Amino acid sequence: MSSTPTAVPPATEFPPPTLVTGLWQRKLPHYPETPARSWYLFLVVTVSVALYYQLFVSGAVGNQLIADFHLTFRYFVGIFIIGAAFGAVASVMTGVLDRWGRANIVAYGTVLTSLLTLFAQPQCTNKESFLAVYCIISIVEGAVLVATPALVRDFSPQLDRASAMGFWTLGPVLGALVTTEISTHTLDAHPDWQYHYRLAGVICLAISLIGLVGLRELSPRLRDQIMVSLRDKALIEARARGLDVDALERNQWKQMMHLDVVGSALGISIFLAFFYTIVSFLPVYMATNFGFTAAQANALGNWYWIATAFALVTTGIVSDKMKVRKPFMIFGAIISVIGTFVFLGYTDRPGTDYYTFAVVMSFTAVGTGIAYSTWMASFTETVEKRNPAATAVGLAVWGGVLRTVVTFVLLGLLFVVTAAGTLVNYGPRLQTINAKYHDEITTIQTVGADTLTALGKDPNDVSAQVAALVKLTGDAPADIKTTVELNAKYPQELATLQAIDQKVLIKLLTDPADTAAQATAVGQVAQKFSIPPDQAVARIAAAGKVPVDQLAVASQTGPALTAASAKLKAVSAIPADDLAYLSDHGKEVQQAQADSPKQWKRWWWICLIAQICFIPFVFIMAGHWSPKKAAEEAAEHDAAVQRELASLSQ
Repeated sequence: MSSTPTAVPPATEFPPPTLVTGLWQRKLPHYPETPARSWYLFLVVTVSVALYYQLFVSGAVGNQLIADFHLTFRYFVGIFIIGAAFGAVASVMTGVLDRWGRANIVAYGTVLTSLLTLFAQPQCTNKESFLAVYCIISIVEGAVLVATPALVRDFSPQLDRASAMGFWTLGPVLGALVTTEISTHTLDAHPDWQYHYRLAGVICLAISLIGLVGLRELSPRLRDQIMVSLRDKALIEARARGLDVDALERNQWKQMMHLDVVGSALGISIFLAFFYTIVSFLPVYMATNFGFTAAQANALGNWYWIATAFALVTTGIVSDKMKVRKPFMIFGAIISVIGTFVFLGYTDRPGTDYYTFAVVMSFTAVGTGIAYSTWMASFTETVEKRNPAATAVGLAVWGGVLRTVVTFVLLGLLFVVTAAGTLVNYGPRLQTINAKYHDEITTIQTVGADTLTALGKDPNDVSAQVAALVKLTGDAPADIKTTVELNAKYPQELATLQAIDQKVLIKLLTDPADTAAQATAVGQVAQKFSIPPDQAVARIAAAGKVPVDQLAVASQTGPALTAASAKLKAVSAIPADDLAYLSDHGKEVQQAQADSPKQWKRWWWICLIAQICFIPFVFIMAGHWSPKKAAEEAAEHDAAVQRELASLSQ
């Protein structure tokens, strides 16, 4: 900090941007005062929130997209995978395109995504066009992922860095919160996914236009230096007049290819595996495993995002006060690990209620927020330790690693949680069929598919009839067979006997000469079949051929068989395509429902192990563990600044 300016001729100062020239020339020749600096930081965070809102809408309406485009779960996850891959490339390229202007990348990028969200995305009529537009948005997101924290770093001294980065990391968190909050209150009234994209497009276009007009950035000579505190402002500007920017910007990629930069970027990327799973698949997970609606799942996500946002900002402020990052990263990681461990314990408990998940997920979110905000501050300080002029390149390394890890995380989820695909692909239609034909499906499950198939091929198959009726009534097979055969041999005679009141029939069987009973029976048969008395007499006489012993058996099993026969007849009312769908995928879905909790539990274990693996990378990053030593170094730096300013003024 005590080096003197290099002997390079002072640079020609360019005029400060105006409202018009600022649309393309955004570089500030002087470090802004606190009100202006706060405004620029606020704009960066706000446009970041808008960008992530647009990116995360697809997760909130995932179930609707799957149904409308007839997507398989594999294709749906593939959309996120391909988008993340494009985002990784864009993040790396941003380090190269940094000369075009960090503020320009953010300002014009968010305008482009807002227009795509408002006009292009809702017009997609097939899965291919939807994927194409999503990839374009992901490319811009990958670029802005690098440019926005670079701007935050430029406008925030090291001693205020954690607070600033805490606010910047609100971008994805508040973007997710805005998405779930709006979806929670609008999905039921507007189940069409296009509405949610148009709404996001309108909101974000208004925000991006403000950013287009108002965003600014520091000139390279200012931002290519390390500012420890705001007291460095005068020294930074004095040095800038003689700074050799070209020399500082040589071999930046090579300077960033070290373990402290690449390793720490990898550590935080795997740490966020749980975070990105929640962002992308919370509605799907909660719907397929716990029966939550999309609105309920998005409301549950609100707890997670609010807790994360609170932890991000609060931790940043406390970390800046204590002037250390590493203890917070370790503490946050431990909390997150404990929360994830408790969370995975509920994956095989289908009766777990909404508020249990809300509390557990909030606990995990607090740990994530504590670790992430302080990591962002420490990472930029680690990059500055290598070369402060290489901030954009260092962040490009992080962005590329992060998006690459997200790509592999999503691929891994496809291979680990295979049951999710079956439940998403076939579950919704089967749920509809089950709801509509619940009793009939119960009959099918009781009787068995093989028996019903035999009856479908030959309705007169006595053995299949007996097997089905035995399962439905629980009566003895011999009695069922006797009744079935009796019905087959004497259908008209049995119908005649059933038309006669039970008490009257008993009198006739015990005393055939009972004239009163005979007259009553004739009247009942004539009325039942709308026939004259003589025909009724003939039908009663014919019914006398039915063996009495077999008739006694039939009278005992008859009522139950009648009800069972009605159930079998009702099964035939299920449409053939629904019955075929049930036959083709019913067992598969049942197996997936049994496998899903175990597979998701395995996945949450992977996320937990990834969080543990993050901890060792903390030790290779820049910064102190002791607040006392950090305060002593800050005091020494202030003294050095005063000495250098004094020497420059002589």
